[in-house]
Amino acid sequence: MSSSSSTVEPEATKPLNSRGRVIFASLIGTTIEFYDFYIYATASVLVFPALFFPNSDPATALLQSFAVFGVAFVARPLGSIVFGHFGDRIGRKGTLVASLLTMGIATFLIGVLPTAQVPGWSFWAPAILVLLRFMQGLALGGEWSGAALLATENAPKGKRAVYGTFPQLGAPIGFIIANLLFVLLNAVLPTEAFLAWGWRVPFIASAILVIVGLYVRLKLIESFSFQQVIEKGKVVKLPLAAVFTKQWRPLALGTFIMFATYVLFYLMTSFTLTFGTSPATVEQARTAAEAAGREYSDAAAAAFVPGLGISRGDFLWMLIIGVVFFGIFTVVSGPLAEKFGRRKMLLAVTAGIAVFGLTWVPLFGAGTSGAMALLIIGFILMGLTFGPMAAILPELFPANVRYTGSAVAYNLSSVIGAAPASFVAIALWQAADGSTFLVGLYLSAAAVLTFIALWLSRETRDRDYENNIA
Repeated sequence: MSSSSSTVEPEATKPLNSRGRVIFASLIGTTIEFYDFYIYATASVLVFPALFFPNSDPATALLQSFAVFGVAFVARPLGSIVFGHFGDRIGRKGTLVASLLTMGIATFLIGVLPTAQVPGWSFWAPAILVLLRFMQGLALGGEWSGAALLATENAPKGKRAVYGTFPQLGAPIGFIIANLLFVLLNAVLPTEAFLAWGWRVPFIASAILVIVGLYVRLKLIESFSFQQVIEKGKVVKLPLAAVFTKQWRPLALGTFIMFATYVLFYLMTSFTLTFGTSPATVEQARTAAEAAGREYSDAAAAAFVPGLGISRGDFLWMLIIGVVFFGIFTVVSGPLAEKFGRRKMLLAVTAGIAVFGLTWVPLFGAGTSGAMALLIIGFILMGLTFGPMAAILPELFPANVRYTGSAVAYNLSSVIGAAPASFVAIALWQAADGSTFLVGLYLSAAAVLTFIALWLSRETRDRDYENNIA
């Protein structure tokens, strides 16, 4: 890897996009993408087991729903390759528009998809759901890196980590909007109406957000860093090959630097929602099944694993409160990463995540108040570890393979970190007969791997970002 030694006039290095346009375009896009992603995550816990896998017992249906949820994570590395290729070949702007359209179309179609309960759709409904979920993953695989580059490649000197928090804020904001919609629908609709059509509203409504996001992104001007790549004739024909042959070390480090962040987030959202809303007693489980119009068999009672028994609406509010802390500390993380450096700050936060994993049993053992404390602490750590990722991952790679390199690292990590997290956590919870000790230990182990990757990496804060071209 080499860097250009040419001198660039200070005036020429100024971002061509205004600060407001950069902030809004990077934020609105990731908000939409994560909103679309999260409404599926929430639905996969609350309604999809009954609607798309009605012939399975509750535990099996939930695992089947999470398996479809995980399909998107398999698709994400492919999305990073496809969108990364075009992002490094033709530019960031057009690629970001394409990823947003892909996500929007897939999400809307999920909202109008017949369920397996409709005659003739028992096979096709789950199959098409898998396909649309794959499209969602494909889109998100290309979205994050493009949004991160949009923010950081337009950032003033010494502000990359601060600007990098703007696309990261899309995660908590998208989560809050998605879950507020579910809370509202859950509050105003009876269970029968929510299962019949209410769950579709958040999916269909995403079309409005996509139109706004497309309008903003079409107004963008290509980043200065990519213009430098073009002007110097350094556009790479096969960015993926260049990343794996010449940038394999930062690729491996970036994948594991992101690992604990993924595990933490999906344990804090999907798993805690499952555990928190699962019945605390067999009697509660039987009542819930009858309310949903399902028979609760003796086999299901024998396989019963206790949760906290908190109502769906109450726990969604608890999650929303926790995610507010996620958003606040995402913003806080930017200045901290500039002051102390990305590596030093993330080493400290990752050590905190490892310790946090050991507190799950006593916190959950305290009931609702303990669960709320666990959510707040976990989401504070989430904000602190997620915020700097939009700066540190792109900084690992030169400009002409930056889109592909950061996207592949981010999404390879999703395969090993995010995709199995909910499935593994549920299996560990059930294996421990309702205890969350093994789940917390799983989180701590993930943090140890990330700590090692950070320890082996070098500080990226002061690297020449604009003129670093391989």
